[in-house]
Amino acid sequence: MTGLLRRLDERLLPPLGRGLARAGRTPGRLRFLTAAAVAASVAVLLTVVWAADRPPPSGDDTVGDVVRVGVAEGGSIPGYADASAAELAALDGGASTFALVTFTEYLAPDRLAAALDGRATAVVVGRVPLPGTQTEIVRIAVQRLPADLIGGMGVIAERKDREAEDYRRLSAKLTGDSAPETELRTVYDSGATVAAAEATAYREACSCLYAAVIRATPAELTAVAERPEVRVVDPAPELSRLDRAVLLPPLPEQDDVVTPPVDGLTESMAPVGTPVTPGGR
Repeated sequence: MTGLLRRLDERLLPPLGRGLARAGRTPGRLRFLTAAAVAASVAVLLTVVWAADRPPPSGDDTVGDVVRVGVAEGGSIPGYADASAAELAALDGGASTFALVTFTEYLAPDRLAAALDGRATAVVVGRVPLPGTQTEIVRIAVQRLPADLIGGMGVIAERKDREAEDYRRLSAKLTGDSAPETELRTVYDSGATVAAAEATAYREACSCLYAAVIRATPAELTAVAERPEVRVVDPAPELSRLDRAVLLPPLPEQDDVVTPPVDGLTESMAPVGTPVTPGGR
């Protein structure tokens, strides 16, 4: 399933997602274009996922079960940290379990590998922390650190290059000077700039990684929690299938309540009198 999601992400999802979502508060024809494009994309994606992820003929009791690990939007980060520490302390026995590890800052691949101290790692979560900009949150499947991370970041860089080029091509097709076209062109141009910056960052193995899913014994998890780079170790003994996991690690720059990153473009495009929520969502 992890490979399927990566292929869907790289081949099926159009690069319009970020730009169109950020343009969602604009009125009139632009909003219509946004809704139509997103609806078409979602329809294609849902069809493919349904076809590729049907339950096997013998049945699977876990299909449809989703395990959320982390802290949801609006949740208290200190409260989450305290609850995770208490859960870790309550673990008994020597059996290994999955856990979501979040870091105090964005790490490069080599620093992340050192922070996890050789623990078996399945997934790493990252985003390019551009100031005042929502950037894509990515999940990279790994087995060997840091080699698999560096390779995965290279693949993402290539996809971001294509995404930037797609945005530029879409922008070039808008030759009118009407307000909707001008606003949409602004979204496309911004999308191209952000995607290009993400491509450069990932190609350079940036300090962009802020969480990981590892599997370890309670004693090993406790040792990881004591590392200076580690913020929270959130045990997830209920998690058995990573393809059914929704990972919600808090961003390193957030200390109090989880909110989406503030997006400057969304704020600048909001109509006068329209309240803007963090991240423009």
